Amino acid sequence: MYRARDHVDNEEWLAAIDRAGDSLELGSEARSNATDLFLSHVPDADRSKPATAAASIYAGALIAGEERSQTAVAESMGVTRLSVQKRWKTILEDAGFRPPSW
Repeated sequence: MYRARDHVDNEEWLAAIDRAGDSLELGSEARSNATDLFLSHVPDADRSKPATAAASIYAGALIAGEERSQTAVAESMGVTRLSVQKRWKTILEDAGFRPPSW
């Protein structure tokens, strides 16, 4: 879980998640999931935050049933597809979900 202060400290990244949600045409549930997942997994290193945000968007969209491709999510956040691929399952599992087996 995260603290209310985490929301303030990561305002820039939450705005980036929202912009990516716009470009991916995600609904409010997917965006809310992505925000919660990101705030629950904020890395210490600033260089890891874009990839974590992208992976949170991908996982949040899966939870909401609004699947988007890893490539589309990565492009919306300006990271590589591999960055999303390496992180999304861990984020999903840490949140108590079982990743799809496809």
